[in-house]
Amino acid sequence: MEIKKHTGISRILHAGLNSYAGLRHNFIHEAAIRQEIIAAMIMIPFACWLDVSTSERLLMICAVLLVIIVELLNTAIEATVDRIGLDYHELSGLAKDTGSAAVFFSLLLCTIVWLTIVIPLLDLQALSLL
Repeated sequence: MEIKKHTGISRILHAGLNSYAGLRHNFIHEAAIRQEIIAAMIMIPFACWLDVSTSERLLMICAVLLVIIVELLNTAIEATVDRIGLDYHELSGLAKDTGSAAVFFSLLLCTIVWLTIVIPLLDLQALSLL
């Protein structure tokens, strides 16, 4: 059986439709993706509002988007492992745990980036009076 491959503009259009379908499915069925997208919808405009350099703003936005990217890849790993079989296997557990660890580290990176940029913006003396 020959697999039909799209080329040119048709390939780009189909890739976009597949991406939309994957994102939509994940938004509907995966709570973590929903939470991270909602957080991104708050954090990205906030990063644009803050009085920071363009490089800092870009770093803040990229850190947020990285969390979503890693979460999507983790979900793909989990779906693939579940497709292979639902029986417990040490390697299946390792694959899922490793994907989860990647999500953890992307969240940690995002937190470090945001705190490193936002904390110096705070007037800490004014906060200490509270």
